[in-house]
Amino acid sequence: KQIADADPRKSPNVAVIDCAQGGQAMAEWVDPEAQPWQVAMERLAAANVSPAQVQVIWVKLANKNPSGDLAEHGQKLKDDTAKLLQNAKTRFPNLQIAYLGSRIYAGYSGGPLNPEPYAYESAFVVRWLIQDQISGEKGGVRAGDAGLPLLLWGPYFWADGMTPRKGDGLFYTREDLAGEGTHPSESGRQKVAEQLLKFFTTDPLASTWFVGK
Repeated sequence: KQIADADPRKSPNVAVIDCAQGGQAMAEWVDPEAQPWQVAMERLAAANVSPAQVQVIWVKLANKNPSGDLAEHGQKLKDDTAKLLQNAKTRFPNLQIAYLGSRIYAGYSGGPLNPEPYAYESAFVVRWLIQDQISGEKGGVRAGDAGLPLLLWGPYFWADGMTPRKGDGLFYTREDLAGEGTHPSESGRQKVAEQLLKFFTTDPLASTWFVGK
């Protein structure tokens, strides 16, 4: 939000509202009346933005202390995210698009909060949700139906530690992660924020509404 608000490319018609909250993963948003939703609504009100004005959201997929193989923890993450998206559509009746994002690298993690391979595998859940919406199968809701907004890929944050990613050279040092090795440090947050801003200013679809004319 800080670097987007300071960027002259951002349209004056776009308001960025940070509704992320520490410790509130997908499962904590399943209940439509849960505390994270209350805080989110308070932040919208503080920014003088009404629920009816919300048209686009970005959601980062993760759950705390995942266990089991991809089929097990991935299905739970998928179910929790689908419920969050349904709740969002109910609260924000004009919601059009939800950009979905997976975790950053967690190979430096020393605890069970969200280590590898769970961080890497969260991207498969993004893929499943989008595939289901396209096909309309397995409980997926087609784009344009009332149940969910259009689901699209957001920027992809994962990179294999110190090995530069092909294409853009992204990598994560130990210093890019905070003490527990799961959450990004200040430098890691900067990398994530810069990727977000690059996506919204250069993506052929996102830039049509994010960038000022």
